[in-house]
Amino acid sequence: MKFRYAMVCSSNQNRSMEAHCLLKRQGFDVSSYGTGAHVKLPGPSLREPNVYEFGTPYKQMFDDLRRKDPELYKRNGILPMLKRNSGVKLAPQRWQENASDGSFDVVFTFEEKVFDMVIEDLHTREHVMMKSVLVINLEVKDNHEEAAVGARLTLDLCQELEATDSWEEKIDEIIAAFERQHRRKLVYSISFY
Repeated sequence: MKFRYAMVCSSNQNRSMEAHCLLKRQGFDVSSYGTGAHVKLPGPSLREPNVYEFGTPYKQMFDDLRRKDPELYKRNGILPMLKRNSGVKLAPQRWQENASDGSFDVVFTFEEKVFDMVIEDLHTREHVMMKSVLVINLEVKDNHEEAAVGARLTLDLCQELEATDSWEEKIDEIIAAFERQHRRKLVYSISFY
């Protein structure tokens, strides 16, 4: 089967974009989103994040941070992350405003609060198509190393889903096998468009 995937994280564009990048390179139909009110990237301190509006091009963020403190943002991995992101798509998009993107077959989130937000959003939308969507949370720490591990695990799970004739009938088996193999607990739910 060929599915349409969405990768969703909070607001910093690391975990969802790492998975988006890997899946795109593997030929999957994939999009990525954030759920926050703004895109927040680490700043010189926890109290001073860099805040951008969704839709701000990654290149613009890259140029802004390179102008502010190139050494800091290179060292903490933000400049390489933004460079990667700009090679995947023009700008970050917000999940809650993706109605014009159509519907997805599978939505991955990388932290439980984002999973809850996606489920709530899907439940409050008008269910026009009555098309099922599988929402899976794979908990991934928000750092560059874990984002890479999470992306590979997401790819594994996508390949398993693609290999089945009917995910609705086999999802419990697929999830259980994944959890045993990777020693990672998944949370999942089925919603509708």
